[in-house]
Amino acid sequence: MNGNMVQALNQALEQEMLRDDRVVILGEDVGVDGGVFRVTEGLLQTFGDERVIDTPLAESGIIGAAIGMAVYGLRPIAEIQFMGFVFPGFNQIVSHAARLRNRSRGRFTVPIVIRMPYGAGVKALELHSESTEALFCHIPGLKVVVPSSPFDAKGLLVASIRSGDPVIFLEPKKLYRAGRQDVPDDDYEIPLGTAKVVREGEGLTIICWGAMVPQAQEAAEAVEEKGIFPEIIDLRTLSPLDHETIIQSVQHTGRALIVHEAPKTCGLGAEIAAQINEKALLNLEAPILRITGQDIVVPLPKSENYYYPSPARIVRGIKKTMEF
Repeated sequence: MNGNMVQALNQALEQEMLRDDRVVILGEDVGVDGGVFRVTEGLLQTFGDERVIDTPLAESGIIGAAIGMAVYGLRPIAEIQFMGFVFPGFNQIVSHAARLRNRSRGRFTVPIVIRMPYGAGVKALELHSESTEALFCHIPGLKVVVPSSPFDAKGLLVASIRSGDPVIFLEPKKLYRAGRQDVPDDDYEIPLGTAKVVREGEGLTIICWGAMVPQAQEAAEAVEEKGIFPEIIDLRTLSPLDHETIIQSVQHTGRALIVHEAPKTCGLGAEIAAQINEKALLNLEAPILRITGQDIVVPLPKSENYYYPSPARIVRGIKKTMEF
């Protein structure tokens, strides 16, 4: 299949539902309407309303029901329409989904996937553009996954559905239909916890994920004419973090630039910078720099471009780091 991220995710869901009749989908408008971004389109017609369940507008109920289903042997996939809507269900995730294996000393597990479109870049309304992945990365017991391409989206979602742990699966809405890629129709997984070097380079490592990967690639191409060839790492899994790939790259290049669209303060970039300082400080030739969103609520559409990390901002960060 040559398709976009929406089509790749849809194919992953369909194939996993065909492979394992324990897999069920629940969420607001996932059935009749096929999801707000049409990721679940056609699945109701194929699998029926006992496996593709339209729920009330109640995130706590959606996630709570998914936890109960998982405990009793199903493999639920819960969709939250937008990341900014998850907070009514946050208690269920933190107090129950993330802890039940430990609380029951392994008697119960919670193999659920909570899918959420996240991030800015599409000029959406308030609470539709949040990027709060660091909140979930801070919670022991959760895995946090973010694809940046159709190929990775399918392989990472398959691995997430088959995982025995609760997975927060964040889908960058800016990339849903941003480009097409050859995606194998066959079954494949991308192991969770493994980053990917999407561009090999020298002198600087750019660490990013989700919608920031193509932004970083565009910036890297823009500085080639100045003789700068950054290496780019797509984390893919934010928790557990692939420390080894990050540290090996920074030890090789000697500089690090971290790019994320979430606010800077207490963002995941701060944790990555701390780990580089702990494990590769003597390899650094310049301070670690972060290019991020602003420490404000994501603005409404007319001001979004001032908030969002653009290739131009990343280019300025590259030059500042290289000129130190």
